[in-house]
Amino acid sequence: MIAGIAYVARGDERPRYYANDHSRDRVSIAPQAMPLTNGRAARPTLAHHGFALVTHDSAVADWHDAVQVAAVHPGEIIALLTRATQADHIIVTSPGILRFSERSAHSGTGNNSAPARFAHVDVSTPTAIRFAERSAPEGRTPVRFAHFNVWRALSPPPQDVPLAVCDATSVAAHDLIAADAIFDEPGKPDWGFEGYVVAHNPAHRWFWFPDMRSQDALIFRTYDSATPESTCVPHVAFDNPACPPDAPPRISIEMRASAYWF
Repeated sequence: MIAGIAYVARGDERPRYYANDHSRDRVSIAPQAMPLTNGRAARPTLAHHGFALVTHDSAVADWHDAVQVAAVHPGEIIALLTRATQADHIIVTSPGILRFSERSAHSGTGNNSAPARFAHVDVSTPTAIRFAERSAPEGRTPVRFAHFNVWRALSPPPQDVPLAVCDATSVAAHDLIAADAIFDEPGKPDWGFEGYVVAHNPAHRWFWFPDMRSQDALIFRTYDSATPESTCVPHVAFDNPACPPDAPPRISIEMRASAYWF
C-alpha cells in the first residue's frame, strides 16, 4: 500500500504540540507518500524491528468505562509485556488513552482523544532515561530498561485511520527532531516533556496491520537502553486509502509501560 505519512519539516522554531488544543501546535507538516508493508504477512518482531502484533484477550467488558479499564487492564499489560520481553519488572505508566478518528463525534471531546496525525516518538532519549530513573523500584539497579506502548483498535475492521509504525532499524538519529509535548487538560495547569517529531527519510520502512480487532495488541517500543542506536519506533495515524467511506470511525486504546531487567 502507498499512503501519506505526515512527516515534520525542519525549521528554526522548536516544534511544540498539544494533547488537546491543536490550534496551538507549532509543527510544520511535510507529507510524503510512502510504501507501507502489511505486517500480518511480514511478521516483524519486537526484538529486531521494535514492534510486533500479538493475540491478547482482555477481560475488560466496556472499554469506555475508565474505572473498569484502570482496575483490569494494567495487570493484563504487565502480564503481556512480561511474556513478550522476559523483563524482571514492568510498571504501567499511563492510564488507558481512548482515541477516536475525526469522523467520530467523540474525537477531541475527551482528554487527548484525537489521533496523533504526525510522525513522532513519545519520549526523547533524555526523557526516557529520566522517566526510567523516576519509576525504577527502590534499592535495585537495572542493567537494562525500556519503554513500550500497547495499542489496540476497538472499532470493527476496517479501520479508517490505522496506526503506522516504522522499523526502528531504518531510523537514523538525524531523523529525530526534539520537540515539546504539552498536556493541556482543561482545568489543570499545562505540563509537558520532550519527545521527538520525525523528518522524512526515504530509507524508512513503514508497516501497518490491516483489519485489527480488539484481540490484536500491537506492542512497540519507544526506547531501549540495550539498543540506543536503533531503539525507537516512530508512529503515526494515517488515512487508509482502501477503507470504504461507510466504515465505522476508528476507536483505539493505548497504554504505556516501562520494563526493567536486573
